[in-house]
Amino acid sequence: MVSDARYRKGGVGDGDFFLPGLNIPKGLEPLLPIYQRGILYGDATTRELAASGLGDLIKITQTKYLAGPFLIKLTGPLLRIVGDRNPPAVKIAIVQTLGLILTKGGPALRAFVPQFQTTFVKALSDPSRQVRVEAIKALALLMPLSTRVDPLIKELVSTSLGKSSNVTADTAGLVAIQTATLEALTVVLKHGGNKVKLAESVPSSLDAGKELILHEDDGIRESAAKVIGYACELLGEDEANSVMEELVLDHASNLSSCSAELKHGVACICRRVLSRPIGTKVDREIHKSITSIILNLMKDDKTMVKEAACVAIGAVLGSSHDINSAISSLEKSIAKNMDTKEELSVQQGAADGLSIAARQQPGIFRTSEGLFLINSALKMAMSGSQRVQFSYNDFLWIALDVENGETGLNEYLEHAYLEEAKKMKAIYSKVLIKIKAVNNDD
Repeated sequence: MVSDARYRKGGVGDGDFFLPGLNIPKGLEPLLPIYQRGILYGDATTRELAASGLGDLIKITQTKYLAGPFLIKLTGPLLRIVGDRNPPAVKIAIVQTLGLILTKGGPALRAFVPQFQTTFVKALSDPSRQVRVEAIKALALLMPLSTRVDPLIKELVSTSLGKSSNVTADTAGLVAIQTATLEALTVVLKHGGNKVKLAESVPSSLDAGKELILHEDDGIRESAAKVIGYACELLGEDEANSVMEELVLDHASNLSSCSAELKHGVACICRRVLSRPIGTKVDREIHKSITSIILNLMKDDKTMVKEAACVAIGAVLGSSHDINSAISSLEKSIAKNMDTKEELSVQQGAADGLSIAARQQPGIFRTSEGLFLINSALKMAMSGSQRVQFSYNDFLWIALDVENGETGLNEYLEHAYLEEAKKMKAIYSKVLIKIKAVNNDD
């Protein structure tokens, strides 16, 4: 298959490849009946291969040769059988291919939006985690075409709170469905939030996030915090200030006696609100109080809380107005958790926090003020656990803006001492330059 061959010696890897024989008018048409029959009438294995094979053909065909009517021919059979009792592998292949069709088809598929939406929302309740993950990705692709976002938000809010008539799972299954639905709600707010027409849509999402931020499951708390972050972004700075006062500052006086779940939720909220553009508009007195709270949580004896606080402090740093002063006051506390004696998740949390700050304030770690932290990260990237090294490699890739050439490295070298400069050049040439992209978990 092309999907395998592209990674063999001489292949294009992740680059674009278009098969000449398919990139002519009606080039794909002779093959279509074979895949359609496999999708509609084959057994589970045949359906999986037909759906994923069709996805491969779509990838290697330019958009201009996938005209509107032709894409509709591709879409119909997939939508018809996706609701059948198929094994997870078949559903994954179908949802992935539907996502590719959305990417290629664009406005030509607008008439199918209701069917796509129903299919993806239903898949959020699937027992297979990977099916749920693919459904969330597909909903993100659907948002540019969707014009009626409010009913979707209402359904996702209801399901996330466990009130939907579609939710019949056991406790463990319900948690998985709630988490997936909150992630889907995040995607809808991110990509379609500006299309809402009903005044209550975004506030209802915010209320759902508030209700679930104290849930006993840490995955639900993290997803609820994402919803809160995007809802605050859409509702504006007054609502963001109100949320931070209600959910964060009101707990400040008795934070030491609060449960680990509440502390973790507080750290997640701070990370998700302050890492959004609205974070720079949060009242500075509130921001100052948040900084003190997160610094205290970074010393917590619960690893889960400590890790979340290490990530959140990056958002605190990135949303600061006086970045040089903020680095000076926070760098020792951050560096204290960049230690191989700490739990691996805490070490990684510190790297993730620095990555957030580097994205929010490009260039801050290529100055003399940021030198101490980037050198500390360099040390972590060259020692300790491999998965910790990966996290700090990602941070260095962002901080040095490797994606756009050697300018970032040269700016760092202007301030670095000889020993660190030598190490950075080595890791840049051997590791960083080979990284193609770093996931932005916003």
